[in-house]
Amino acid sequence: MAAVAPGSAPPVLEKKPIKFSNLLLGAGLNMFEVTTLGQPLEVVKTTMAANRGDSFAGALTRVWGRGGVLGYYQGLIPWAWIEASTKGAVLLFVASEAEFYARSFGASDFVGGISGGIAGGVAQAYATMGFCTCMKTVEITRHKQAATGVKPPGTFSTFMDIYRKEGVRGINKGVNAVAIRQMTNWGSRFGLSRLAEQGIRKATGKEEGGKLGAAEKILASALGGGLSAWNQPIEVIRVEMQSKTADPNRPKNLTVGKTFRYIYGSNGIKGLYRGVTPRIGLGVWQTICMVGMGDIAKEAVEKLTGEAVTAKH
Repeated sequence: MAAVAPGSAPPVLEKKPIKFSNLLLGAGLNMFEVTTLGQPLEVVKTTMAANRGDSFAGALTRVWGRGGVLGYYQGLIPWAWIEASTKGAVLLFVASEAEFYARSFGASDFVGGISGGIAGGVAQAYATMGFCTCMKTVEITRHKQAATGVKPPGTFSTFMDIYRKEGVRGINKGVNAVAIRQMTNWGSRFGLSRLAEQGIRKATGKEEGGKLGAAEKILASALGGGLSAWNQPIEVIRVEMQSKTADPNRPKNLTVGKTFRYIYGSNGIKGLYRGVTPRIGLGVWQTICMVGMGDIAKEAVEKLTGEAVTAKH
């Protein structure tokens, strides 16, 4: 911790306001990220998690066989777009509030970052991501049906069919796994990114809280995003719980615990880490979009709304 000069007051902790411009910036960057490389990496990751015998190359071939280039964009419209346009706002609002209160109780940057990430991740899961991730997984399953010669129903027909049969629980299947993934993912990403930022400041001789350059911000965020893939088993569990593929060996009424035991018993520890490579790639791409392209997007949003963007990106 930096020493406080004699006679000077410690820095006052201020709560940053949640502005419309901040929410618009987050939604815009998320929409760009998912519509470019984000969804293809998500589809490959989900395919590897659902077909745990596939290699990375095998998953690419499998997805291509389901519709060529369009196969890599299964579930983009509307589910990935709904998720992308709303999850940033939820995360930004909840994480900033939680981090502020954690810091007000004396937490360090690292602990405050983890607290904000955990709270924001849980809020994301239960507010919007539960049903969106479920329907994206179902969408990939629909295209598997098409590959066997069965014409799949439309995406909204599928949604309503699940809702009629299983209610809200059906369209939110696997939401607890999503919540665990999001809280550990964002808790790790926020905390490790803060830790990396502190290390970079020390290595470059910057004072505590000193501004980082664009390359330094990308490096810190990429380290946080890449290292947060340690929780890939939760993602594989989530995909298995939401998958519509027929498997006579899969237990009924899956819980997170039952799914873990089933995957571990069938595929071992390697099965729990299927899809980790595209997930790390996804984390890097998200970092490039949110950090590397953030300044360009920030200027555009400020011109559009007429107010200064204060969100970190």
